Amino acid sequence: MTADAGPRTGLRQLSNDDLAAVVRLLVRQPVHNVFVSSRVRHLGLDPFVLGCPIWGYWRDEELVALCHAGSNLVPVGAGDPDILAAFAEEAGAYRRCSSISGDASLALGLWRALCDRWGGAWEATREVRAEQPLMLMDQDPELPGDPRVEVVTERDYDAYFSAAVEMYTEEVGVSPLEPSPSAYRSYVHSLINSSRAFGMLEDGRVLFKSDLGSVSGSHCQVQGVWLDSSLRGQGLAAPMMSSVVRLARRISPHVSLYVNSYNTRALRTYERVGFQRVGTLATILY
Repeated sequence: MTADAGPRTGLRQLSNDDLAAVVRLLVRQPVHNVFVSSRVRHLGLDPFVLGCPIWGYWRDEELVALCHAGSNLVPVGAGDPDILAAFAEEAGAYRRCSSISGDASLALGLWRALCDRWGGAWEATREVRAEQPLMLMDQDPELPGDPRVEVVTERDYDAYFSAAVEMYTEEVGVSPLEPSPSAYRSYVHSLINSSRAFGMLEDGRVLFKSDLGSVSGSHCQVQGVWLDSSLRGQGLAAPMMSSVVRLARRISPHVSLYVNSYNTRALRTYERVGFQRVGTLATILY
């Protein structure tokens, strides 16, 4: 479907002409929507610049829902069955994304709509993470931080890249270097060059890392939290995360993250730092 200025009813691909309507929709839930907000804020809605289309669903001249249709399929806004069915129809039988993610009711609802409409590749999931608590901090932690955690610079790129690959492979179950090692290398460079990578280094190795995967105005989201296996179970993660929150709030004052519900150790760590649950996300992995 190509972008146009057609009737504002039903589904159509969005363009930069729709930017104001998109922003109005995204700011209704800034914590939930920080991933899409970050991409739109920095790249706009032109699919050639963004790298993917964003579909919008209009009702009575109002944009009520959208779907980021890139390597991550991310629905936002209203989750009525007719809207999710329209997104599923537009996605088609051939799956191009590697995941579906977002607010749990929307992500799971879209996945079910895709399976009902097309079956096949949409049903062949690698893992369904149906409950991922979304947590937020909007003040500095009371818990003292670990002074060894600092902003990572280009000087330590190789060590940080190695830790990032290990974290991603451990967390997602596949290597981020497939099918394009250069793309992931470029991504890690961008995190470091924008001062969004944090870590604790010792003898040239990164033993703790995290980064800001999304930044949109006053909101940001921590991702890629990883502690070397030799240091786990010693109570070190919470002070390190306390330092990460302080560093992140220099960039954006509202710091969020999400975690798998079964990762009780991580949940306790984030609660100790001061994070409060504000919602639930879900991720369907292929």
